[in-house]
Amino acid sequence: MPTEPRAWEGVLAHIEARLVDGDLRLGDHLPAERTLAADLGVARSSVREAIRVLEAMGLVRTQTGSGPSSGAIIVARPVGGMQALMRLQVAANGFPVADVVRTRLLLETAVAADLAERPSGIDLADARQLLDAMDNPALTAEEFLALDAQFHLALAEASGNSVVAAMMAGLRTSIESYVLSGAARIPGWETMAARLRGEHRGILGAIVAGDGRDARARVHDHISGYYRDAPPESVASSTIHHESR
Repeated sequence: MPTEPRAWEGVLAHIEARLVDGDLRLGDHLPAERTLAADLGVARSSVREAIRVLEAMGLVRTQTGSGPSSGAIIVARPVGGMQALMRLQVAANGFPVADVVRTRLLLETAVAADLAERPSGIDLADARQLLDAMDNPALTAEEFLALDAQFHLALAEASGNSVVAAMMAGLRTSIESYVLSGAARIPGWETMAARLRGEHRGILGAIVAGDGRDARARVHDHISGYYRDAPPESVASSTIHHESR
């Protein structure tokens, strides 16, 4: 006899369906706990549990407080194999930051060049939508950087290489952790956010223009530049040498 689904699973299914249908878009905030609970006829504890699971899956980023930026913001759409990638995300938490950065440089510069050099058929809709979401001036640094991490993952997914996409998804938690740690030491966050927006647009522009060399260089400078200018405290003295290109 089949087991009845738990209330939080129903909430989870409802939110995931809205994400898949496009009713909820990247950068949107979920309805308030009270609203979801009333609409779905469940306790608020069930809504909280569903959101906790979505955050663990990397689909939402939660922000405490009572202002307009509080609650849960959509930072990714559900994709096949997300549950399996959870194990990689947990394991990635223990990697040294310098190793994560070097791995990103290897993977992401190659992805950008590969995307730029393909003749056609690349779906960059998610990457563009994430960039549009990052233009919202009301985003907190935490929300912005969660969308930022998802932008880099979206490029890996656009490559169609499931191994690279899985590795990037596995590194996501570590990426968010170190960029957020660095952001805490930036005196002018708005200036940095504007710089990152411009760099993201430049990367996408080089890919669309089919310039693999420029795309590779822009990704390298973007990743190493942030690490240089906003290093996590534990690696503040570390340096990344600019690779020849």
